[in-house]
Amino acid sequence: MGQVANVLRAATLGLAALAFAPTEMSAQTGPVRADILVLNQDRLLNQTAYGARIQQELEAASQALANENRRIEEQLTTEELELTALRQTLAADEFRVLADEFDARVRDIRAAQDAKTRDLQSQAEAAQQRFFEETVPLLLEIVQQRGASVLLDSRTVLLSAGGVDITDAAITLIDERLGNGGEDPLISVPGLDLTAPDE
Repeated sequence: MGQVANVLRAATLGLAALAFAPTEMSAQTGPVRADILVLNQDRLLNQTAYGARIQQELEAASQALANENRRIEEQLTTEELELTALRQTLAADEFRVLADEFDARVRDIRAAQDAKTRDLQSQAEAAQQRFFEETVPLLLEIVQQRGASVLLDSRTVLLSAGGVDITDAAITLIDERLGNGGEDPLISVPGLDLTAPDE
């Protein structure tokens, strides 16, 4: 029984390999024509020049914001220590006025930095949305050329033949038609210095 099971298992694996291997005809006649195609959207965003630029600008802006927050925190810590030192030389009511002013300024600064963080997140989402909107016509072009009727995200597909994945073809076409997305910044947070050196 064990030998029979091994033979059946080997035969099953052999059939599976044949089912998902490209045929000679496919290799000779170009892309496989199928009703259903699949696409890896993560690769599309990470490996096209346009998508990679979004990621690079997001990382640069995030780093600049982190650096700015660090500088502000150091400055406020210094001011707080100076204010604490004045407590020994000022009347209680005078110190309370300065302390309240400092606390109010800290709240305003935190609110401003939080607003920059939200703005950065919104711009990143908008840039990615714009990327996918601009790539839809190109993906549709590939789908129509392949004679397919459905395009699925590869993350929802358990198994597929290699010829139905159009990710490589899509990356090539997007790079050819859209380049890196244009000259204008894709992510730009007002008041954030992207030229400041990393700390």
